Amino acid sequence: MVKKIVSLIAFAVSINSAAQELQTKFNWHNLDYQTDGVRGMSVEKAYQGLLEGRKSSTVIVGVIDSGVDIEHEDLKNHIWVNKDEIPDNGIDDEGNGFIDDINGWDFIGGPDGRDVQQEQLESARLLVKYEGFFGEKPKKRKIKKNKEAYEEYQKIQAEIAEKKEEAAQYLPMYEGLLKNFTASEEILQQALNTTELSKAEVEAIDDAEMDIKVRQAKKYWLYLVNQGADRAAIEEGVEHFKGQLNYNVNKDFRPRDIVGDNPDKLEYAKYGNNEVIGPRAMHGTHVSGIIAADRTNETGVMGVADDVEIMVIRTVPDGDERDKDVANAIRYAADNGASIINMSFGKPYSPEKEWVDDAIKYAEEKGVLIIAAAGNDNTDIDENTHYPTKFYKSGGQANNWITVGASSFKNGEEIVASFSNYGDLSVDIFAPGVAIYSTVPGSGYEEKQGTSMAAPAVTGVAALLKSYFPSLTAAEIKKILLTSSVKLSEADVILPGTQETVKFGSLSTTGGLVNAYNAIKMALDLTEQQ
Repeated sequence: MVKKIVSLIAFAVSINSAAQELQTKFNWHNLDYQTDGVRGMSVEKAYQGLLEGRKSSTVIVGVIDSGVDIEHEDLKNHIWVNKDEIPDNGIDDEGNGFIDDINGWDFIGGPDGRDVQQEQLESARLLVKYEGFFGEKPKKRKIKKNKEAYEEYQKIQAEIAEKKEEAAQYLPMYEGLLKNFTASEEILQQALNTTELSKAEVEAIDDAEMDIKVRQAKKYWLYLVNQGADRAAIEEGVEHFKGQLNYNVNKDFRPRDIVGDNPDKLEYAKYGNNEVIGPRAMHGTHVSGIIAADRTNETGVMGVADDVEIMVIRTVPDGDERDKDVANAIRYAADNGASIINMSFGKPYSPEKEWVDDAIKYAEEKGVLIIAAAGNDNTDIDENTHYPTKFYKSGGQANNWITVGASSFKNGEEIVASFSNYGDLSVDIFAPGVAIYSTVPGSGYEEKQGTSMAAPAVTGVAALLKSYFPSLTAAEIKKILLTSSVKLSEADVILPGTQETVKFGSLSTTGGLVNAYNAIKMALDLTEQQ
């Protein structure tokens, strides 16, 4: 979620970075700094210099997300298929507790095939529970006895009120922005006699030959485009704020009725359906392309790993995911053969964290590595926890967990993405997360940004290691990724959300950027010694 909106355009770009032209080099996140001048992960260098001629084995990666377009031209050959399950026969053939789970499972789907799309924020769900517990006029004795809970209740009340006020303020602004952008677009299309506008064509319009209406439309349209906005970004802004008011902070919204379960009871293999695409698979499709887009079909983009199957586990709605679903999704991936799990989501509250913690420990016992996004609130998550987290509620931390912050294609002080969370205890490593060109539903491709993109970049490198060095354990892969990262600890960088400069090493445990070439080289040395 966005912590603070400073500019309408900046926010629009942050939630949808699709642009008419790529912001930097194609496939930049897989390129090499020395060879290509951008701080990518040296993936192509690893393939060409270290992996050529070596054999790989297929690795299953669980993508816990919003759903994935499993028919995308660049993904369809890299989607996990449960070979022990007979499609659409209504029987749990292999006995894993899930009927007809051919490509994964939808933990936010109902038995009638419907899917949850919008959801409340966790804070809104907690507000309902606290209101029920404390009542309208709680007695002082009850407040004193439940001091910590009451303080959180008051904090959540203030947060919900702020979000409502923010959405009520910005929604009409975005609606006006969209109206004016559309009107300008139509005027320019008519003036140019075209249905498609390009920046070059609009800039070439001769003001002397046009009336004031066209001149004004040109000025307005170019201003927005030069700020990085387009129709999709503005529409996304409208949708975001409508969603906040109608669903995310609406305490009366009850989408879980679609699923038909008891959300307060941890039940495994008792709810959901096998429809893994969902009503809005944009996020999960983009994430999956970063990991596993086909590298051999000469179409679209190239994923990091060349021998991967994506197990689709739909868990993340437009709102906050539930701890119950996250815990069950982790268990499902671990039970059904995933070696690595990607989790590009998060929230500031986790009321059933112990359920998630138990699932993480279960995955560790199964030898599964979990890679998670650090979040996009440009905040220190050592101080403001971003859930799920590697730190257990009971103390200690997960050994099979990597938290990833986002880096940019820019060098020098701007190498850290301005939106990225950070923390020298909570974040382990940074990876490319700005202007990442990847797959979107309908066999399309778009640039997007976020730690949601940085996490699958690391997941892809982890899968690459597991694929070419199958004997490596989750702990060994984690150690290789962190140890082999390009260390920039002493580099001065802009602290996300500020104009202050700090040492890059203060933002994560390693002070490093993930690097596939270094990781493969280390894996070669390690496996030769074994």
